[in-house]
Amino acid sequence: MPPKTATETPLMTQHKNIKAKFPDAILLFRVGDFYETFGADAVITAKVLGITLTKRNNGDKASQELAGFPHHALDIYLHKLVKAGYRVAICDQLEDPKTVKGIVKRGVTEVVTPGLASDDKSLDQSSNNFLCALNERDGSFGIAFIDITTGDFFISEGNEEYVDKLLQSLKPSEVLFSKPYSSTFKTKFGSKYFTYSLDEWIFSYDYGLDKLLQQFAVHSLKGFGIESLQQGIIAAGVIIHYLKETEHHQLQQINTIHRMDKDDYLWMDQFTIKNLELFTPHGESSLSLFNTINNTASPMGARLLKKWIIFPLKHKQSIEKRLNGVDFFIQHEQIREEIKNAITQIGDIERFIVKIPLKKINPRELKHIAKALDFIQQIKNGLNKCDNELLQSLGEHLNACSLIAKKIHSTLVEQPPLNSAKGELIQKGIDAELDELKSLRSDAKQHLDILLQQEIAQTGISSLKIHFNNVFGYYLEVSHTHKNKVPSTWIRKQTLVQAERYITPELKIFEEKILHAEDKILAIETVVYQNLLVALQEYIQAIQFNAQCLAQIDCLICFAHNAITYNYCKPVIHEGLNISMTEGRHAVIERNMKNGEHYVPNDIYIDVEDTQIMILTGPNMSGKSAILRQVALSILLTHIGSYVPCKAAHIPLTDKIFTRVGASDNMSAGESTFMVEMNETASILNNISERSLILLDEIGRGTSTYDGISIAWSMVEYLHHHLPFQPKTLFATHYHELNDLEKKLARVKNYHVSYTEVNQKIIFLRKLVLGGIKNSFGIHVAKMAGFPPTIIQRAETILKQLEQSSPAEVTPIQTELFPPLQVNLHDEKAIQLKQFQDYFNAVDVHTITPIEALIKLNELKQLLHSHNEN
Repeated sequence: MPPKTATETPLMTQHKNIKAKFPDAILLFRVGDFYETFGADAVITAKVLGITLTKRNNGDKASQELAGFPHHALDIYLHKLVKAGYRVAICDQLEDPKTVKGIVKRGVTEVVTPGLASDDKSLDQSSNNFLCALNERDGSFGIAFIDITTGDFFISEGNEEYVDKLLQSLKPSEVLFSKPYSSTFKTKFGSKYFTYSLDEWIFSYDYGLDKLLQQFAVHSLKGFGIESLQQGIIAAGVIIHYLKETEHHQLQQINTIHRMDKDDYLWMDQFTIKNLELFTPHGESSLSLFNTINNTASPMGARLLKKWIIFPLKHKQSIEKRLNGVDFFIQHEQIREEIKNAITQIGDIERFIVKIPLKKINPRELKHIAKALDFIQQIKNGLNKCDNELLQSLGEHLNACSLIAKKIHSTLVEQPPLNSAKGELIQKGIDAELDELKSLRSDAKQHLDILLQQEIAQTGISSLKIHFNNVFGYYLEVSHTHKNKVPSTWIRKQTLVQAERYITPELKIFEEKILHAEDKILAIETVVYQNLLVALQEYIQAIQFNAQCLAQIDCLICFAHNAITYNYCKPVIHEGLNISMTEGRHAVIERNMKNGEHYVPNDIYIDVEDTQIMILTGPNMSGKSAILRQVALSILLTHIGSYVPCKAAHIPLTDKIFTRVGASDNMSAGESTFMVEMNETASILNNISERSLILLDEIGRGTSTYDGISIAWSMVEYLHHHLPFQPKTLFATHYHELNDLEKKLARVKNYHVSYTEVNQKIIFLRKLVLGGIKNSFGIHVAKMAGFPPTIIQRAETILKQLEQSSPAEVTPIQTELFPPLQVNLHDEKAIQLKQFQDYFNAVDVHTITPIEALIKLNELKQLLHSHNEN
């Protein structure tokens, strides 16, 4: 406990003691109607929230910074602090200040961090908010993810590449690891994650196992199929420990844990996910695949769709079940629309129900749960009409929980308030005392009249009156004429000239009821409401399972909508190896085109007997990269159970999709661009199978021309001769020299994108045509980009000479195109210009690599900067 200064106030002593337990968190300290922060916390809070920073003297010699905000604005300000990357400890008053003399007891009721945020403002409704824990032993990783707002809990084990893929795909808001692992984590996985380190003793198998057994109230983890994942169990146990340490003790929503196995899903590494733009588009105005196909009706459907994209199915029967479910919804429009509308009304019941154990649900949300359960019954009735195996199964598993739905409807008013503390949320007939108090409050005068008439009848005092003042409260006033009729049980309080005033036990009881009716009404309503929440605890798991079923139905209806709206076809998934796509399109690009433009479809056929490797030559402007990616996206869509943008498609079961884009710069690790490219490509070559799909785009471009051609050439040979596996490969390249491979290798076929020439301009028609081309049209592309005419003319001259000779035999530059500078020794600008000309003349543009060009460009930038300073 921190030492107390001689002049420190009791309040600040209390604050210091609580702050000492949470030194790395901003402490929101409840004082009356405000949350206050002090010292360094106040400085940060004022800066992040944009509120006033003041100073106050607390008895110390030095004044202390202070910043605060009203307690009812907590939801507004809390998410801003968490979003800024701070841990926040919420310290509340644990006693009613009205009933306490001296300092009010306070304590931290919750620690909120980026991975534990649960308020609506902090959450992306279409994404999970994962907290992750990571454990490594001798190169073997255990990893676990939890979303406390949905109850999702996942566990897995694997190598560094697999863990990196999970981190980049699931994008946890916070990652936990042991304190000695901090520098290692940043080295291996980067510094883009919000992290928190814990004591090393927490990362033990026995401790982790014990935490999980306690959480699930079981004697063994065999029922979850994770008993063999020792490193994973450690990571999952760390998460449960962390939740308890941050004051998250009510975790009824965490009732199961799911195992994620790499071999159960179609594998895509982090580079493939990035290159295919599954979640993050490369351009600001572009769309990702998720944004393109996400037409779900609920947030829980959107979250599941993301998981389906990250973890595509790999088993034919499971894929066909989804495809058949989509097919049913396409064929039955009325059922589809009725269920879709119901799901829209249900909303995010998955996160609503989890607010119960988190103690953050409001009466209006609780009423919404009851209405959602009514809609679930409608969906269940609709699915009973389906003659589809998957949909019937989902319908059978839906549980409308009619008893608790009826209880909520009968207990809460039709339009309850957002805040239960305001009262007026319980219906009439639930509690007799509550009804009496409400009636008393609303009909106080009528009750007084009834009481007065009763006393008149009993005493015979016809002039009896009931009045009220602040001294006596309610009292009976009797004129002296009738004072002999006053019963002995009446208590005289005051004598006046013409009358006397009395109180009675009945009148004081009534007065007590009137004066304290509001407090009692609120207290009784609070008890009734809390009892309703307790009753609902038993249904949390059932409603969570409902949400999982509804999310699946939502995704299938989304796929049906896309198929109808965007003219997708049902793919035939087969156990062979050949790919056949008729009039295939790029799912994202066709949705991102300008008005009046139309995507040009192409036929794709790849088989291991004749066309195992497709080589596409031509410049980027032609659209060959789009053709590569549309193949991968259609295969991916098939494996998540979606229809595909084709007229017809026969898709083989695929176990891995690899994509590599040449010169994809990733120099943050200190490696050259070319080294990164070669490392990524080596990973492909060492992990392929006969069911793999490989997309290579401009591989070898990161080095000199001849090196690049030789590397690309040898890779094609390797993939062609790789036995027993001969993976299906699409190779887009500028190196038209690779066209010669078609004559040398039996299963290599050349393709290019057709073009036409109009008024000496090349127009690419986007149509895939058999056969390679020798011309890359680079000069035409440069002309389209707006290069100066003199450069274009010179390039055309050099090209003609290169086609007839070697680079060393190119005729030197003509003086009439670029006349030499006449330097005046007294002209500073001319001297500088001559220096730049000499600098460029020293560069061999025919052999320079992209990385060398970047270095030269940086040197030029520094040279310009130095001249500007001079």
